Amino acid sequence: MPVSKGHLNPGSPDVAFDRFELGPGLAELVRHVWVVRWEIPAGQVRAQRVLTYPAFNAVFDAGSARLFGPSSRVQVQELAGTSWAVGVLFRPAAARILSGTEPALVPASGERLQDAPVQAVAALMNESPRASGARLALVGTLRSWLLPFISLLDHRASLVNAVCELAENDDGILRSSDLAERVNVPPRSLERLVYSHLGVSPKWLIECRRLQHAATVLFAEPSTSLTGLAASLGYTDYPHFSRSYKSVIGETPRATRELGEAQRRDA
Repeated sequence: MPVSKGHLNPGSPDVAFDRFELGPGLAELVRHVWVVRWEIPAGQVRAQRVLTYPAFNAVFDAGSARLFGPSSRVQVQELAGTSWAVGVLFRPAAARILSGTEPALVPASGERLQDAPVQAVAALMNESPRASGARLALVGTLRSWLLPFISLLDHRASLVNAVCELAENDDGILRSSDLAERVNVPPRSLERLVYSHLGVSPKWLIECRRLQHAATVLFAEPSTSLTGLAASLGYTDYPHFSRSYKSVIGETPRATRELGEAQRRDA
């Protein structure tokens, strides 16, 4: 089975992704850095489909850095021309210390990060994006920006990080009550904890894991049995799976499968 964490249709030869960590001392705040560069032939576009992690991203381009929260729907970004973006995928605990805005109220268009090192990142990406040592320099710039935030994390931050890691990686957790039991937190307290840090529910964390996997499989392997996939993910029947899938992904499982088939025909 293909595995994709967030990016649902990897593989375009015109779009290059790189991921790397920021090193010691930042594990409770940052998951990884992602860098995307694209060189699309004139007159063409590449649609990138992403179902976000249950966390916030800081996204840098040539002129700004913005903070984006998790979305319950697949996001489609159309790339054209030649450019780049740099993102920092944060741990769930990070949003409350990066922004004074309640996580649920961060706009879909993102919130500008006033103190982010925009010019330094842009200089590295524009002047020597593939030069030897460019990644190391980018790591150093981002570490200098983010290390001071570590002292602001507390025990609730550690707990919400642990909750989200379980929801993402434990296939045996199918309900919010399962998650609450695993972390020994009352269900309502868990609901408040997750919502206050991410603006989403514990149930969404679990659905995100299951349906992110389903969307990746259906796009990459269109011949996959829909009923078999539903059963493997713990749904009682295909209609239940289809309803949940459409509510999160924004299209039916069959539509995702057809998109995967179309990409293969056009390749």
